[in-house]
Amino acid sequence: MVTDEQIQKWADEAETGYDVEELKRRGRGRPGRGAEPMQVVAVRLTAEEIAALDELAEREHLSRSEAIRRALADFAA
Repeated sequence: MVTDEQIQKWADEAETGYDVEELKRRGRGRPGRGAEPMQVVAVRLTAEEIAALDELAEREHLSRSEAIRRALADFAA
């Protein structure tokens, strides 16, 4: 929930102006995982496959994406 204080802080910041160079340095989107750009790949999974993936990810304390990346790395090795 956004508070009145947060709205006031944003308004004050907007009125004083933004450092355009700093905003450009931040970049857009999620930070990269390496030097090369990444691609999003859509994969269709059954409900059972998703359940197995989620169980593995939870057990290993990983996100779904990281669990898939690790499985692919193991497969390719």
